[in-house]
Amino acid sequence: MDRNLLKNVQERSFSSQVTLSDLRDNPGARPSKKRLGRGTGSGLGKTSGRGHKGQRARAGNHGLLGFEGGQTPLMKKLPKFGHKNVHAYISLLEGLNIDRLWSWIQQGRIDSSKLINMKVLRDTGCVGSNIKKGIKLLAKGKELTKIDRPLQIEVSDASAQAKRIIEEAGGKVIIAYYNRLGLRAMLKPEKFERIPRRAAPPPKLMWKYPLHYKQVQEQMLQKQ
Repeated sequence: MDRNLLKNVQERSFSSQVTLSDLRDNPGARPSKKRLGRGTGSGLGKTSGRGHKGQRARAGNHGLLGFEGGQTPLMKKLPKFGHKNVHAYISLLEGLNIDRLWSWIQQGRIDSSKLINMKVLRDTGCVGSNIKKGIKLLAKGKELTKIDRPLQIEVSDASAQAKRIIEEAGGKVIIAYYNRLGLRAMLKPEKFERIPRRAAPPPKLMWKYPLHYKQVQEQMLQKQ
């Protein structure tokens, strides 16, 4: 038999068996959709496969992440662990650069012969009026600042470079602790009929304020 004739016969026989109308998925590739509540004979009627009442039988019950049915979750059973920054309050301190402080002194806004505390800095506008936890003295602008007189500054914190610059000029930087009430009493004494006593630093921060702790102890001994 001619090869071309055999090829034509094979193509005709294959095309007669497979047509576009015969194309379909394999059995089980597309499972039929569950039709709920269509009679008890279907197996999914009445309660639609959810059972009788209860939390899981209600609509909209998606469950929250970590919810364990009302019992104490595992997250609360286990203790907390890891790093805890006890000095996080330092990030709330108002920054004061040494070049700005020296500029205020040169302009005559701040009297350098007296103690420069946070109230003086606030009243003269050297720092903002919204002081949350205190003021930290920073050394920005030290290259353009040449302090030619001794200064006495009382702030909540100071960087090592800023402290060194003040001390090299013969001055002194006092690191003082003020809690929320003490800071408000110092900044706004007119709000109080009687100025409250300064609070001692917490034990975890005692290493940072040795001078203040010594002063508080001396005051307590004098009153006894």
